[in-house]
Amino acid sequence: MGTEAVYRSTYTIGYSDIDFLKNLKCSKLFEYFQDTASEAADRLGAGVDTLDEKYSVAWVLTRIRVEFTRIPGLNESITVSTWPHPPGKLEFERDFTVTDENGDVIIRAVSAWVIIDVKTRELRRSDYIHMEYPEFTGEHALDSRPGRLRPSGDPEPVYRKVVGYSDVDFNCHINNSRYIDYIMDCFPVESHRQYMIKTLEVNYIKEAFPGDTLLLCREIPRNVGETAVMAGGNAVYIEGVVEKENRPCFRARIRIEPRK
Repeated sequence: MGTEAVYRSTYTIGYSDIDFLKNLKCSKLFEYFQDTASEAADRLGAGVDTLDEKYSVAWVLTRIRVEFTRIPGLNESITVSTWPHPPGKLEFERDFTVTDENGDVIIRAVSAWVIIDVKTRELRRSDYIHMEYPEFTGEHALDSRPGRLRPSGDPEPVYRKVVGYSDVDFNCHINNSRYIDYIMDCFPVESHRQYMIKTLEVNYIKEAFPGDTLLLCREIPRNVGETAVMAGGNAVYIEGVVEKENRPCFRARIRIEPRK
């Protein structure tokens, strides 16, 4: 992989980054992804401040798929690497890997981003902004790209969440990492003690804002047999619905396995 295409950030996992098992919280991982991607975009001439001041647009994550070999823990030093792919008409694809201190890749992710007008909230085409693109690499972190998620049945309500100050970012909407906390809260603490994440895929569909009430719903497959497992039938589907509009703001699918 050409080093000119890759940007790397190293993080040491601290107490504010971990859960009750002293493992890196998934939402914190998404913050690492976001910060590293922002720094990488800045090097290409399309950082957050530049987009705001020059084009009045902002980066928004629309889809992401993350696969875990293992989840790092307290005091570990990890390196997040990211690189872009040639943009489409609307989307910018960006991949990630996370390596541990031994240089082993322990997490892989692929993502898609768009730019939106900060005033109208409308999508802008990728050629609306100028970026100093590197020499692209054909390497992908994962063979599969994140797709469109839908429930197979009727998800059941789990809890309600009123969006407040701690949920929103400088774009005044829920930050993508906070949705990950909402997803994790759909499972009791004991489930987190018994199981770990293997795959997480999220579709960010529409913005949600302070004062909105989200209904978090979950669909757990029943009577999962070997065929269903091979087809991904052991995955749990989760969605957040903005109640006043009765429309989903995100959809997610998470595959878990027993902790060893």
